[in-house]
Amino acid sequence: MDKVITCFKRKPEAVSRLICFPWAGGGSIHYARWGNVLNSSIEVFAVKLPGRESRAKEAFFQNMQQVVDEIITALLPTMKEKPFALFGHSFGALTSFALVDALKKLHNIEPVHIFLSGASAPYSEMRLKYPKRSELSDEDFLQWMTSIGGTPPELLSNPEVMKLFLPALKADLRVVESYSRCTRPEQPPLSCPITCFDGKDDIPHDLQAWKDITTGDFTVKMLDGSHFYLKEATNEKILLDYITKQLETAELDYF
Repeated sequence: MDKVITCFKRKPEAVSRLICFPWAGGGSIHYARWGNVLNSSIEVFAVKLPGRESRAKEAFFQNMQQVVDEIITALLPTMKEKPFALFGHSFGALTSFALVDALKKLHNIEPVHIFLSGASAPYSEMRLKYPKRSELSDEDFLQWMTSIGGTPPELLSNPEVMKLFLPALKADLRVVESYSRCTRPEQPPLSCPITCFDGKDDIPHDLQAWKDITTGDFTVKMLDGSHFYLKEATNEKILLDYITKQLETAELDYF
């Protein structure tokens, strides 16, 4: 399990776990920090994908099924052990959905809450019309990266850094682009609450389409900022306060 997740602070006494999924090209450290901030009732597992951090020498995944299979193999026992929630931003939102869809179909378990951020549902018309950015030239790709913000300009202008960073980012985008044509569910597969977050200045996302996957409560929250709004300290506090409140409520309902 330690190969697949980063956990800065083990909390055996925690009542629930928050499992976090990285954005395209991202690592696990940003979310792992949350384990030092959230209270003792919530343990944070940050997913670490191949091709980055301590797994830098491993080959990137080629499709979403590989992502789902690895996470289920590594984390299924812990997901059965106590209540868990998922958080995913952008690419991470789509991997969260793919995972929970498989968990429900194969093992009949689901999270107590799903927090999705910065992404249209994979079956929405808006997503189906997205250009395949993984096929852009490096020059055009960097221009797109600059336009969405969130990456320091000094990194984008550093060829050596980009040589290390771009392969992981493009690999993740290829995974999600090949997954984006799954069909809208005829019946909601889940019953847990879902909250969607987004930056007010980001490109529009079809957040309402996520409502189709659950019969539970559905909430949309818009925060100041663009695509990487969650990197801003004020927004991060809003996110973590909200997540904490929802999980504490879920804990009461669960038990």
